[in-house]
Amino acid sequence: MSQSQGFVFSKTFPLSLQIAIALILAVIVGILLGGGNPNANLSELINHLIIPCNLVLKALRALATPLIVLAILHGFLTVNIPGRSGRKLTVLLLTNTLMAIAIGLLVANVLQPGRWWSITAQGAAVTHKTLDPWGLLQDIVPNSILQPLVDNNVIQLVFIALAFGVVLRAIKTEQIGQQKEDYRPIEQLITLLFETVMTILKWVIALVPIAVFGIVAKTIALQGLKPFISLAAFVMAVLVGLLLQAIYYTARVKFSSWVSPQRFLLGSSDALLTAFSTASSTAAMPVTFQVLMQKIGVRESSASLGALVGSNFNNDGTALYEAMSALFVGQLLGLHLSLPQQLMVVLTSIFASVGAAGIPEAGLVTMTLVFTSVGLPTQYIALLITVDWFLDRCRTAINVMGDITISCLLDGHKQHIEMPNISQETAYLPEDLSIDN
Repeated sequence: MSQSQGFVFSKTFPLSLQIAIALILAVIVGILLGGGNPNANLSELINHLIIPCNLVLKALRALATPLIVLAILHGFLTVNIPGRSGRKLTVLLLTNTLMAIAIGLLVANVLQPGRWWSITAQGAAVTHKTLDPWGLLQDIVPNSILQPLVDNNVIQLVFIALAFGVVLRAIKTEQIGQQKEDYRPIEQLITLLFETVMTILKWVIALVPIAVFGIVAKTIALQGLKPFISLAAFVMAVLVGLLLQAIYYTARVKFSSWVSPQRFLLGSSDALLTAFSTASSTAAMPVTFQVLMQKIGVRESSASLGALVGSNFNNDGTALYEAMSALFVGQLLGLHLSLPQQLMVVLTSIFASVGAAGIPEAGLVTMTLVFTSVGLPTQYIALLITVDWFLDRCRTAINVMGDITISCLLDGHKQHIEMPNISQETAYLPEDLSIDN
């Protein structure tokens, strides 16, 4: 199949439709294989259905560490962040992410969607890890640069990436001031490596429908349809959490910027719909910048920081989803994640979300690192794949809403320019902000 043929195929037969078809076929096959009362003669066949899913999860875990490192380095080298605005932006991003994770943990603890259906952690090495602040402080610097890549230690990984990113950015800024271009080969190499790993990730994601078919067919064959009651409860819990985060954004814009809630919600609708339909905050970035400038009416500097920088480092919806997923799987396995363990989830979710922007299916990729941090078996992420295709679109819309919120907050309490009525706006995207999909 040629590249153009593959592009047309992906447009006419999107991943979400492939997963929907895989789900339907899996339900049929699972019922035929027993539907909760499996035939002993078919046990080997049923167990083999999980193999594609295990392979996809192993590939995602292997790609997670290099992806986060390269994403952070690429972001530092390609995004322009003014000093004073950069400090304020960092505080806003961290505050919003912490609130998202807190909302996720609150909803998961109150609703407890995993209690609707419990399973036994057979064949899984379930360990109990607690939060040791002094130990974390001592371990934040790895014994070697390659150790975090091997151990999947997200905190050490992000520390190394941030250290190299800051230094490389400083060198680039210094050389630009001296009209030198010695930094360009490094920047081009990092960009090339990032695009290479992203391409491999897209190949892995293309296999997700097969993985979904296997895990759903096996689950239905062994357990019947009961597990999906709990998954439905999980979906509803995540949607409640995302809705609360959206309410938080609206309230913060109302009290901390000149933008009214009505202008905020109506003006951002195009960007949110684009984010939901594409499941990519990067693909929605031009539209986000457009609505910020033309429909909401913030300054260009505020719009640039929110839409361009925010899309590289802001992943509130993903962080919320990861925190809820960890608690959900713990509830499924009958494990009670203590407060220190939940704080560990918060910490690793924050670090994992730093490099997750622009990565397809970022929640699935970084979730492997979050689960490892608290000793949850990553094999149960397979259960979430069945609903992740839908929740990914929802949390991407929240990510973009967070970017728009950042721009509004950076613009301050006073409107700097007068804008026509929202309904009368016709927006155009500057040529230098267009992206190649």
